[in-house]
Amino acid sequence: MNARFYQLDVFADRPFEGNQLAVFENGDDVPEAMMPVLAREMNFPESVFLLSDMRPGSDARARIFTPEQELPMAGHPTVGTTFLLAALERIKAPSPLLILDLKIGPTFVDLVWNENGTLHFAWMNQRAPEFGNPLRDDLRAGLASALSLDPSSLLPLPLQTVSSGVPFLFVPVVSEAAVDSAAVDRKALNAVLEEAGEDAPRPVFVFAMSPRPNITFYSRMFAPEFGIPEDPATGGASGPLGCYAFRHGLVDRAQAGDMVSLQGAKMKRPSRIAVSLLTREDGEVLTVRVGGQAIIVGAGEMFCPD
Repeated sequence: MNARFYQLDVFADRPFEGNQLAVFENGDDVPEAMMPVLAREMNFPESVFLLSDMRPGSDARARIFTPEQELPMAGHPTVGTTFLLAALERIKAPSPLLILDLKIGPTFVDLVWNENGTLHFAWMNQRAPEFGNPLRDDLRAGLASALSLDPSSLLPLPLQTVSSGVPFLFVPVVSEAAVDSAAVDRKALNAVLEEAGEDAPRPVFVFAMSPRPNITFYSRMFAPEFGIPEDPATGGASGPLGCYAFRHGLVDRAQAGDMVSLQGAKMKRPSRIAVSLLTREDGEVLTVRVGGQAIIVGAGEMFCPD
């Protein structure tokens, strides 16, 4: 049994930027026990297996694995898989929508096509955000230390978990330089989260408001418990990022409709992740969309034992 895969760079419009992704097109031929093995072998932040046994009404089914575990949803695998399905002509212009069957359930992806019929942009629709309780004030210094930050570099805003399917702990800081200086002490971080009463370790998303033209946030994401020391682009966190920023006044309603997170620059894998919220005047978030582009940069086979 050979497992055929495509390699893509996601949330980028040129090769060798963005976040790397492997998509195994013949997932039906891959034994379930081999999926996490292949994901560890690829050692990308995520790998996707395309399957045919989808829920009724779906266009394709995908399972997503990090090197350590399966995820219910993730942004860059959704966007990358969408671009691959378009390249394989499993979806075609002018279809406005892809329904991707993920572990979390049917996920809607809005499609924007070029005049020549190639896919230009994909918008993943995410669930409404769920906000956790802010970290206690007496734990702020400990969290800062676990991230190699001075407590004074934290903005005076809640350190809070937000989830649209996967929970992330958001840590707003004062500058891009502070974002770049962050480094995770895994043991210390887990101790702080345990003291906070979290039932499991959390990926941590550190960000600052950016002074760069056409960039809203400058960000980094650490998920050592997922086997991802640092992620160049985290679509699953970017919708919650926009929701956090809107709730806590970092962006207004107009700005919330058109945001961009620059992630991965410190890793020399710059990724530009579009985030768009539709909100009401009372502050309720009606829709959360995360979008971007992707490029196929390679293809191959993994030789698997019988």
